[in-house]
Amino acid sequence: MNSEKNLRVAILLDYYAPMLTDKQKDVIDLYYNEDLSLSEIAEHESITRQGVRDSIKRGEQTLFDMEEKFHLAERSEKFSELMDRILAIAKDIKSECSYGGNIKMALRLADTLLRLAEENSELF
Repeated sequence: MNSEKNLRVAILLDYYAPMLTDKQKDVIDLYYNEDLSLSEIAEHESITRQGVRDSIKRGEQTLFDMEEKFHLAERSEKFSELMDRILAIAKDIKSECSYGGNIKMALRLADTLLRLAEENSELF
């Protein structure tokens, strides 16, 4: 299994689980989060191995379609990255302003914060 895809599906499940059927939710959770095999899930759910596979594939497609429409996971990731950058810049501003620091540098950093806010206004 592709670990990048596994992580992506697990993240999308967190956002879009209500859009899936209960069966799809269960089998995707067991497959991606609990790392059970198709055979183990089939036994657990009392369905065939092919039924598990089909349910996973339909559920994955629903998750990918929902992300394509709403971009909730993508926006959340961007927001998190933006907050990390803002925190780092705020610390730099505080450092520049402490003990008679470089005011021009602090102003440049503040301008960077303003630019980040303007460029990412769709996230707020």
